[in-house]
Amino acid sequence: MKLYIKYMVSLRCKMVVHQELEKLGIKNAVVDLGTVELLDEISPEQRQILKENLLKTGLEVLDNKKSILIEKIKNVVIEMIHYSDELPKENFSDYISEKLGYDYTYLANTFSEVKGMTLQHFIIINKVEKVKELLLYDELNLTEISYKLNYSSVAHLSNQFKKITGLSPSFYKQLKQRRLGNLEDL
Repeated sequence: MKLYIKYMVSLRCKMVVHQELEKLGIKNAVVDLGTVELLDEISPEQRQILKENLLKTGLEVLDNKKSILIEKIKNVVIEMIHYSDELPKENFSDYISEKLGYDYTYLANTFSEVKGMTLQHFIIINKVEKVKELLLYDELNLTEISYKLNYSSVAHLSNQFKKITGLSPSFYKQLKQRRLGNLEDL
């Protein structure tokens, strides 16, 4: 049996789900981002209790097929950008389509219909979040970040970054350094 869980996008979320499953005496479960694979069936009562307990922590067990598909799309994008060492060399559309087994146009239209934003915009937002993270780590320069995230150029990365955040990547990095400097002055 497979359950799909909305907003489950971090290791902390996975730990919360594990804990809730253990409270219900459900031991044989594989918890991954957005999904829980149960080796045994659970009762409707257990499912309802799990649903209510997860909702208290901000997680939601999904029943609607479109909602489940949207979560699968979001999880593929988040995993692809935030949790893999290297982005796929193929187009994101081909990668997502192959990973989920659906035509990309169908996935993109469903995503836009339900989320009110294009799938492409969602990918860009996540790439910019990854850029922000990499800028804060200060291990890679902008050219290296651009290459790592498959941008065609530093200028392209900078333009997308500015459209999403309102700041240039270099100004964003300066803000971080100013904040650290201010903390040291305390």
